[in-house]
Amino acid sequence: MSRIESFVEELALPVCETYGVSLYDVEYKKEGSDHFLRIYIAKDGGVGIDDCENVSRALSDKLDESDPIKEAYVLEVSSPGIERILRKDAHFGGAIGKEVEVKLFAPMDGKKVITGTLLSHSEDALTLEVGTERITIPKEKCAQVKTVFHFGS
Repeated sequence: MSRIESFVEELALPVCETYGVSLYDVEYKKEGSDHFLRIYIAKDGGVGIDDCENVSRALSDKLDESDPIKEAYVLEVSSPGIERILRKDAHFGGAIGKEVEVKLFAPMDGKKVITGTLLSHSEDALTLEVGTERITIPKEKCAQVKTVFHFGS
């Protein structure tokens, strides 16, 4: 997590608490020539547009006061979605026993994408059940890990 993401997370936590949502993640990225500050919020029963609007307005004021980002950026507040990207220990812990998709920086055993049930995680690695096999994937080899949702199931 970058310095900006950590700072914004500290600002966003009490805002989210005020509006009855939990802070899932903070992401600060440059895409093309634009910078994006994305705040992902969650709550039981799902996040609605009013939740996003409330957090966005309150957080925008706090960001204007503290001014942690010097360049122009777009603030986005949304749900992390059904298929959630896993970046933090709490994310991985919450996904134990669920199907995940792991995208790798480089192929491992000829595969660049591995899908299986997340059995465990540590600071350094993920353990998945893929078919009848157990495989361990070093986190440093993971470009992205996300939960998998099967529509119509």
